[in-house]
Amino acid sequence: MTEPDLSALEPNAEGPVVAIPVYAGVSELELGIMVAVCRLCGGEGATRTLHRSRVSILTAGGLVSTPHVMYAALPEPAALLLPGGPGAAKAARDPLLRGFLAAHAGLPTGASGSGLLLAGEAGTLQGRILGGPADLTDVLWGFSPAEVRPGEVVTDAHLTTTPGGFPAIYAALAVAGAVWGEAAAEEAVERLGWSKSLGSKVLG
Repeated sequence: MTEPDLSALEPNAEGPVVAIPVYAGVSELELGIMVAVCRLCGGEGATRTLHRSRVSILTAGGLVSTPHVMYAALPEPAALLLPGGPGAAKAARDPLLRGFLAAHAGLPTGASGSGLLLAGEAGTLQGRILGGPADLTDVLWGFSPAEVRPGEVVTDAHLTTTPGGFPAIYAALAVAGAVWGEAAAEEAVERLGWSKSLGSKVLG
């Protein structure tokens, strides 16, 4: 079963780009939510999926996806989204990915589920208050955060962290709001028919 080649999308020559690292075993649900929200806010070319090579990857659900670009070819991103998936722990050890995330640690960032491991291995969770999946609580403490709130959606400054699965939409909406404005993010919520019912904790 194959997914349309993501590289075939027309690039967005104007306007900001959100970078989404992908890897073998990425959750297509979380990835799809993130891409959908960004497209609604910024158009078809609003995201770039990236990997260390342009070789197609197999997602957690068995879909074949081709990343848009390699790290070195990515235009300067406006924000980052980090989807989780069964392959996240292995992907998080990739030195290219760690270096990329560390170099862009100041950007608006949303991470869902085990996608927090990508940020953690890059050293960007230190001193942060985190939400995220309850089953990774002990692992997340190993990245020296200020606090971990299992099962919650938490926004701490420019970083939003969520449990895995459908709550990834909160990470995507937080980034979309930072990049395209809160009005665009709210419109995306309406167009998706999504109820923002999972209380997000926004911290100063």
